[in-house]
Amino acid sequence: MKTLAIIIAFTLTSFISHAQDSLQTHTVSVTVENPLNAKGHVLIGLHTADTFMKAEALQNRKVKVTDGKAIATFNNLKPGNYAVMVVHDENDNSRMDFEANGMPKESYGMSNNLILMGPPNFNDAKFELKADTEISIRF
Repeated sequence: MKTLAIIIAFTLTSFISHAQDSLQTHTVSVTVENPLNAKGHVLIGLHTADTFMKAEALQNRKVKVTDGKAIATFNNLKPGNYAVMVVHDENDNSRMDFEANGMPKESYGMSNNLILMGPPNFNDAKFELKADTEISIRF
């Protein structure tokens, strides 16, 4: 009987501990350190697999370049997989502009600082959020 009580107590403690972990939220701080100039704004989007490469991100920030950097913070995030996409919107039209051949006109980057020869995918850009995280992105 004593063993059964210990097993039940341990199981409940584990369950409560896990439930508390799932309630914790974290912060992602994003720094873009090399925008080409201070024109327009830098658009920074935090994405899940469901929102990646779509117009609407989980959370968006529109920030000015200050002292050669653009910095944004995303708060109250549950643990999980996320990706960050960044565009230097020099002409302030709130979207990425493309050349006639499909190549981007404006600088862009994403988490994991991928160098791509085609469209990015979530699995290449994702990071696992387990604690407060700082990400540096370069164009």
